[in-house]
Amino acid sequence: MGNTNELSPAQANEFFQTLKSRFEKNMHRHAGIAWPDVQARLEASPAKLWSLLEMERTEGEPDVVGQDPETGEFLFFDCAAESPKGRRSVCYDREGLESRKEHRPANSALDMAAAMGIELLSEDEYRELQKLGQFDQKTSSWIKTPADIRKLGGALFCDRRYDHVFVYHNGAQSYYAARAFRGVLRV
Repeated sequence: MGNTNELSPAQANEFFQTLKSRFEKNMHRHAGIAWPDVQARLEASPAKLWSLLEMERTEGEPDVVGQDPETGEFLFFDCAAESPKGRRSVCYDREGLESRKEHRPANSALDMAAAMGIELLSEDEYRELQKLGQFDQKTSSWIKTPADIRKLGGALFCDRRYDHVFVYHNGAQSYYAARAFRGVLRV
């Protein structure tokens, strides 16, 4: 992979097989979308393919969940049953991380997402994901937090309990072993 954020041809071919297999096993997530169209878009955007590999490497199990009707972009969400293991125990953002006087985690959700080339799911996107299955029944996921809440020191996260999706708040400096973040990539 290297520092170029591009996959070698062999890595790309192997990863395309992983993505295609997941796509075909979960057709309910992307009715009306054809895999060759998705692959062609990814082949034209090597940096986006690298971002998807980062989602995969951190155990997010990215999959196509729809297509933006205005831009035509395919939307990939993390579709792992629980919040991605490789992104847990992180504060919401850099400010929250730096405000901790002790027991700082290694990273923050927003910093990790930016380094991966993705964004955190919004509350609406998180609710859309939950229409496709039952996610975060044992874990929780940071979501994009409105500026007015963040300005006051808070951050939002979601989970699914009792067959309902809940939105909660915490201080942005908090972190938990069972909380990570789910991302979205537009291709």
